[in-house]
Amino acid sequence: MDQRRLGRTNRLISVGSLGTMRLASPEIARAVVSAAITRGLNHIETAPAYGQVEQYLGKALADLARSSLFITTKITPTADADTVERQLEASLLSLGLDYVDGLAVHGLNTPEHLKQVQQGMLTGMERLVNDGRVRHLGCSSHGNLELVAGAIATDAFDFINLHYYYFDQRLAPAIALAHAHDMGIFIISPADKGGRLHQPSERLRALCQPFEPLQLTYRWLLSDPRITTLSLGPANVEELATLPPLTTEPLSPAEVAALDQLAQARGEALGADQCSQCHQCLPCPEAINIPAVLRLRNLAVAYDMTAYGQYRYRMFENAGHWFPGRQGHRCTDCGDCLPRCPENLSIPTLLRDSHARLKGPGRRRLWE
Repeated sequence: MDQRRLGRTNRLISVGSLGTMRLASPEIARAVVSAAITRGLNHIETAPAYGQVEQYLGKALADLARSSLFITTKITPTADADTVERQLEASLLSLGLDYVDGLAVHGLNTPEHLKQVQQGMLTGMERLVNDGRVRHLGCSSHGNLELVAGAIATDAFDFINLHYYYFDQRLAPAIALAHAHDMGIFIISPADKGGRLHQPSERLRALCQPFEPLQLTYRWLLSDPRITTLSLGPANVEELATLPPLTTEPLSPAEVAALDQLAQARGEALGADQCSQCHQCLPCPEAINIPAVLRLRNLAVAYDMTAYGQYRYRMFENAGHWFPGRQGHRCTDCGDCLPRCPENLSIPTLLRDSHARLKGPGRRRLWE
């Protein structure tokens, strides 16, 4: 598998990284780790928030050549430097390691998280680098562009984990900024979070021909030399075996043509109702995440990605700072957003339509 330099760490890591959230037992972890290494993956990414996965990995890593691997774990935001050390020590114990190559802030998602990082967390993380228990620092974020830019501007992190996909390019300026700071760029879950592309709609498959949607969008990402690696999250060896090849050469004429076809189909399907994701409609008085709701509508209308849209739409009001904002039916027709929309969209109408498309089937109560 191709490798790329992880920014200023100067470490070469595989362009596919083994995300471990879905590993359900020590036996599965051992088999998947072994198969991943055989395939050429040398970056393993985990977190204590993934249940018992660190313990499973500890058993899987026991007999492997540690020095050939780049192992990253993550810790939750805190302003207390001593808590940072306790979190890392718990992870090292679970993993059976005396150091990790990468330690990332897990979910730097809000301005308060960024304050915590600056008020004490970085002090604790730098202490761990200085004593050798950590080699490099990073962060992951599900936040907005302004927040991500603020995290990058601290210049404290060597790599960053971001949501950036063909079907969600809102963080394109952050990719450029991270690259300018010589940071490694890790793409979070492009198969699932990037569109549930392992289960594409028939319309999307037809528009991507002669390529599969997952293959085409992986190629779109890895043809960008600023992108270091993509998170692959197999639940078992069989899923790992069915992944498309990960190659880094420039896009071929056929791939460019398929991407052009996707863009043309989007324009034709959405017409004057297409939201370009400028975010000028925010803030909303009802705390509706208008661009995120309308992005899911764009995908449902243009590509029949309704199942994906419903999966993500249900997270509004249920996932806290990991997926902030309220659902479209909370709109009160106040009109506050309308003068700010450069496309003159009828945003309240589109929000109601989004809710109708994406709310999914109702769920019966137990007593009904």
